[in-house]
Amino acid sequence: MVNPTDTGNLVLIGMPGSGKSTVGVLLAKRLGLGFVDTDLLIQEEAGRTLQAIVDQDGYEALRRIEEQVLLKLDVEHKVISTGGSAVYSAPAMEHLKTNGTVVFLDIPLELVIERIGDHSMRGISRRPDQSLAELFSERFSLYSRWADVTVKGEGRNQEQVADAVLADLQAHKNR
Repeated sequence: MVNPTDTGNLVLIGMPGSGKSTVGVLLAKRLGLGFVDTDLLIQEEAGRTLQAIVDQDGYEALRRIEEQVLLKLDVEHKVISTGGSAVYSAPAMEHLKTNGTVVFLDIPLELVIERIGDHSMRGISRRPDQSLAELFSERFSLYSRWADVTVKGEGRNQEQVADAVLADLQAHKNR
């Protein structure tokens, strides 16, 4: 079992629908850590939903608020579920990595579509002319760049993904 004090925070990144929030809560329970969902922090900071931010001010505004929230985040021994667009901010990701292990919950585009359905209602930070497939491709390289560990989610339920994260963290720690 991974000793949480060895890993500081556990930071989950990935596309909407990859299980960051659900798996994050499972990991927090198993490791005896607190859980932080940065999407909720963004909504609290802005006083409105992610979708309202995108609708009223555009996707760039959501990314700016997200970066500010992440840069202000000063927590220890937490599982942190980030928004799908956190990886667009190098300063924010560098901040998260200073005291955390970043885990990319990797699912294929087809599974993203199956899980999130009508993505126009999810507060997803994307250009108005950008398809979900284009967004997926653009983000995949960013997720891969920032990840310390990548865990495949396809064909696994949330419990199995949490098991895989813990196993991969142990292997990463032993390297």
